[in-house]
Amino acid sequence: MDVIIDFVILGLQLYMWVIIARALLSWFPQRYGTPLYRVNRLLVAATEPYVGLFRRYLPLGRFGAVGLDLSPLVALFVLFIVIRLLLRL
Repeated sequence: MDVIIDFVILGLQLYMWVIIARALLSWFPQRYGTPLYRVNRLLVAATEPYVGLFRRYLPLGRFGAVGLDLSPLVALFVLFIVIRLLLRL
């Protein structure tokens, strides 16, 4: 049973890194057809179902004319809590 929990934790940790990579890539401009655009599109496709759950309920943070999406941060926080709970099993 411990091996299964370890694999689940590893998968969740990898998914956290995918969310972080997506958030970092969102800071850079991407042109259609470039390798960076393809990587970002893959990361968005992999993380949007989960991150989108939080985006529906969180308002976009506004700093003047700049909008800040905090849903990846909340998604990471929830994953962190789930991992901590699994470590206690």
